[in-house]
Amino acid sequence: MSVSDFMATSLVTVTPETPIFDAVDLMKQHDIHRLPVLKEGRLVGLITEGIIQEAMPSKATSLSVYEVNYLLNKTTVKDVMIQEVETIAPDALLEDAISLMRTKNIGVLPVLENGELKGIITNNDIFDAFLKITGYNNGGTRVTIEITEDHKGILANLAQVLADADFSIATIVVNRIEARTIIEIQVESQAVDEIKQALTTAGYNVTNAVLTNQ
Repeated sequence: MSVSDFMATSLVTVTPETPIFDAVDLMKQHDIHRLPVLKEGRLVGLITEGIIQEAMPSKATSLSVYEVNYLLNKTTVKDVMIQEVETIAPDALLEDAISLMRTKNIGVLPVLENGELKGIITNNDIFDAFLKITGYNNGGTRVTIEITEDHKGILANLAQVLADADFSIATIVVNRIEARTIIEIQVESQAVDEIKQALTTAGYNVTNAVLTNQ
C-alpha cells in the first residue's frame, strides 16, 4: 500500500506572513491540528497547535490582555514555524511512512513530489489505513476458506473466480499456519450462499461465511 492511497489531499495551508491568530482560526474552522507553510507554492515549514501554544506568553506574565493580543497580532507563522520538516514521496510504501514517523517521533508527514506539496499523512490517516486494510466496519460478507494447494498466483485465481461471478473484492488476507493455508476474503456483497457456491464450484473448501455488518 502506498502513501498516496491514504494521504489527505484537501489541504489548508498558510504563508510565512500569516498572523498566528489567523492560523489558529483556520485550525478551528477546519478542525485540524497542523498547517503546512507554503511560499510561492513550495513547502517551507509546518506549524502545529503545540508550536502555537509554546509561542503564547506565559500566564505568569505581567502584560495586560491588550498587550498580549498586540504581541500575538504582530507574531507571524514564520516566527514560530518548524523549518526542518520530514517529508515523504507519494509512491513510498505506507510502512515506510509509519517507520519514519515512529523513528522521528512525529505525527505528520507532508507528501512531496518534485518539490510540490501533494498531500499530508497523519497518525489518523495511518489508523484509518489499518482499519481499511483489515476490513473493519465494512459492509458485506467475510468468507473464510481453507485450501490444500497453496501455489503461486492463488490469490489472483481466487480474485478471478469472484470477479467472474460479479463480486467485488475489498480485501484478501492470507494466514499460513503450518501446512494449512486459511484465506479470508472481504466481498462487497451480502450474498453469502452465492459466494460460497462460486468458490465451491471452483474447487475451494469454504469453511465459514459471515456478514461483517451484523
